[in-house]
Amino acid sequence: MRQSDTTEGRARRSQKDRAPDTNEKMVAQHENSGAAGSNTKLRIFILPNLMTAGNLFCGFLALTNIVQADPTREDFNNIILKALLLILLACLFDLLDGRVARMGGLESPFGREFDSLADIVSFGVAPAFLVHRIVLKDVFIQHQEIGWFIASVYLICGALRLARFNVMAAEPDSGSNNEFLGFPIPAAAGLVASLTLFLMWWEDKGFSTGQWRYVLPVLLVFLSAMMISEVRYPSFKGVGFRTRGRFLTIVGAILFIGLIFILQNKILPIILPVIFTAYLIYGFVRLRLPRNRLREIEEEEDLEL
Repeated sequence: MRQSDTTEGRARRSQKDRAPDTNEKMVAQHENSGAAGSNTKLRIFILPNLMTAGNLFCGFLALTNIVQADPTREDFNNIILKALLLILLACLFDLLDGRVARMGGLESPFGREFDSLADIVSFGVAPAFLVHRIVLKDVFIQHQEIGWFIASVYLICGALRLARFNVMAAEPDSGSNNEFLGFPIPAAAGLVASLTLFLMWWEDKGFSTGQWRYVLPVLLVFLSAMMISEVRYPSFKGVGFRTRGRFLTIVGAILFIGLIFILQNKILPIILPVIFTAYLIYGFVRLRLPRNRLREIEEEEDLEL
């Protein structure tokens, strides 16, 4: 009994002696990790983040124009038109910031988070306010809260889609580089803005839009569901400034861009909604296309003269 007691006592003393050593090691590891974290520099690249800042600036200007627009004034349509063009310009900045970052190897977690914050303003808040200002406040005159609720559903679904994208982009081998899970929020905002632009252009031509403007809140709800859906859309990230294609394809693209610049006031209100609508529908039909055809559409090609 005495020998066993002595053995237990020695074991306890040895454990007490080792405990401070263990605690000291843990403290040292914590200090080392803190020092390593403090030495880590935040990677902020000027050019792609400047494009993102342009996106956010356009979204803010669009939002201020939408809020200040007064339906009783004669310049109401002009102010809304300016807001629409700013949202579409924000789409262009959003397209360029990713291309510039990938072209120069300037992608970073900071850029991804900054881009999402800009997107929620330019492509979430601004389009939601736009549709409410033009249509929803007139539809639900007695119950304004219903109109705000519909607009907020779009905004919340857009924020959820961006959060899901950021989480998936941070995971290795997530496949987020080639595909988007759910309809991208910039494309959703582009579709809302371009369709509104078409309706205003159609009305300026002397044609009656009738009840067609009430398509916008229905479209807003549908896009809300599409943004958080499981439908996959190509990111076209392989198509950039260094992309090479067939000679006839390049000639056709140059002529198409030139035609848009020359006849922008006549065909731009038609071309833009067609492009965004085609992209929306493409997510449903792409899985039914042959793989060779998908590669031709979505991936980079070699130049063939």
